[in-house]
Amino acid sequence: MATDIEKVKCLIIGSGPAGYTAAIYAARANMKPVLYQGTQPGGQLTTTNEVENFPGYPDGITGPEMMIELQKQAERFEADVRHGWITKVDFSGDVHKVWVNDEKEIHCDTVIISTGASAKYLGLESEQKYLKLGGGVSACAVCDGFFYRNQEVVIVGAGDSACEEAHYLSNLCKKVTMLVRRDEFRASKIMANRVKNTPNIEILFNTETEEVLGDGQVVTGVKVFNNQTNEKHEIPATGFFVAIGHKPNTDIFKDYLNLDETGYIINVPGTAKTNVEGVFVSGDAADHVYRQAITAAGTGCMAALDAERYLASKDASFEVSTSTYN
Repeated sequence: MATDIEKVKCLIIGSGPAGYTAAIYAARANMKPVLYQGTQPGGQLTTTNEVENFPGYPDGITGPEMMIELQKQAERFEADVRHGWITKVDFSGDVHKVWVNDEKEIHCDTVIISTGASAKYLGLESEQKYLKLGGGVSACAVCDGFFYRNQEVVIVGAGDSACEEAHYLSNLCKKVTMLVRRDEFRASKIMANRVKNTPNIEILFNTETEEVLGDGQVVTGVKVFNNQTNEKHEIPATGFFVAIGHKPNTDIFKDYLNLDETGYIINVPGTAKTNVEGVFVSGDAADHVYRQAITAAGTGCMAALDAERYLASKDASFEVSTSTYN
């Protein structure tokens, strides 16, 4: 029913560091933002036990605690944070239309997309068990590698990102065992040669994971098998890293926004703007390079500032708030 349509000045799709930062800036600019948290309130950081590389937390903080604090900060400035997720959009006209849970329709002056990207995992029951326990399974070496200093770890993957993460871990860990499913890398030669020439990285080709081993609380090893000979053996390890890629959560936007070949939203360089006026993007929905909480927060700020300037250009009565920049 038309009478049930809600009109908002700024809708933020997704939470996490990008969405909550956008909400903080938008709220302080009197844009009255409405934020829908999505299917995973707080985003990927809610699966991270310890965050030690975000400025302002000298003793570190857990991912869930950080997201709670960011949400409280956004709500302090009267951002309207809601449960639910956006299931459909229509950006074809002057009014940006979105639907919540396939039911509620909202018309938006501006939209900030902060839907992030989901790490791909192998899907093994044992892998998911220790991922949920926070006991040694990770998809981000930069985030979690520090916790495995001078220990032995295993990493799965064969692309440039896997090689980069393996090399990063080699500077922290006593030994890194790299599992490559095929008989060669998918990575560029320069990246492949880098890991091949690193003394404490052992590469096992034609090798796949059968099970992540543990004591019920933390990872203690990995059972692997050679997919050519079916020979099996166990590798002692305290950490199991998965580097087989990420999938951006952008499927509902593909009919309206420019996406790259892997589904990341393409922004105008140096801005948070998309190809649709009034629609902006922040965080890992567009970032396939850095994928860090601090960079996501930075682009959340950019998206809110760009949205504020867009509103000012369309409505002379809407003034850019100088407090936004303080």
